[in-house]
Amino acid sequence: MRIGLETSFGGPTVTAAHVRQAVRHAEQAGFHSLWLPEHVVLFPRYQSQYPYRETINLDPEQVPLEPWTALAFIAAHTDKIRLGTGITLVPQRNPLYLAKQVADVDVLSGGRINFGIGVGWAAEEFEALGVPWAHRGARTDDYLQVMKALWTQEVSSFEGKYYTLPEAVQNPKPVQKPHPPIYVGGETEVALNRVARLGQGWIGFNYTPETLKPQLGKLDAALSRHGRKRSDIDVCICPYEHEVDLDMIERFRDLGVDEVILMVIADDATVLRRIDELSGCIVAPAGAL
Repeated sequence: MRIGLETSFGGPTVTAAHVRQAVRHAEQAGFHSLWLPEHVVLFPRYQSQYPYRETINLDPEQVPLEPWTALAFIAAHTDKIRLGTGITLVPQRNPLYLAKQVADVDVLSGGRINFGIGVGWAAEEFEALGVPWAHRGARTDDYLQVMKALWTQEVSSFEGKYYTLPEAVQNPKPVQKPHPPIYVGGETEVALNRVARLGQGWIGFNYTPETLKPQLGKLDAALSRHGRKRSDIDVCICPYEHEVDLDMIERFRDLGVDEVILMVIADDATVLRRIDELSGCIVAPAGAL
């Protein structure tokens, strides 16, 4: 069983030295992967409903580092830990620039990128960026096709409802072939169908083994509709605020989960102690499961 680490570097305590120390510590502790979130701005108040708890616990003083900037830095200070976004908000971004960032960091990391994607939940963030909130899922699908074209075709082009790419060339191509694996986040039927149509993995968030079981049935149904099965993708689960122990890891394994991603806040020096704790009680024993 693989164990990943989801963390957020943000706020006034973040320094290059702190990030460098934390990620090296995570790699040495045996974590398989490191995942970073994305929010370009946070707000004192939200009208949007946070999908994972009743109240929003995002501190406006802790805006996270932009993930692709941070991952490029982290790639230079690690050797083997896989590096992912949990998640990149695809419809907020220009797909050409995003394709370029993903490919460049894949090259600089030696092919260690997991491209975690989602459509976003905060209308406020879209409004601040001047990006349409409506049809963001459909735009995400077009943007992913644009990016795949740029990654896999020497001369790339795409014609869709939400984006047109004339013949163009983008290099370097990613190290991973045909492209870095796309991990789709989200729990809705639409999101699961996106996994089945376009993804190499699914990131499930805020689950226990008990709540995950019926969701896996929905995932299996979506995959079947598109001629695929669970073994064709990677299933990664983040329990988020649920307390995790080795028994929970075993129950996730028994459900067919490939990787459990543990959440650790990295805004101060306590992250090193927490990484050590998780390495001893979860990461090392899970490797033997």
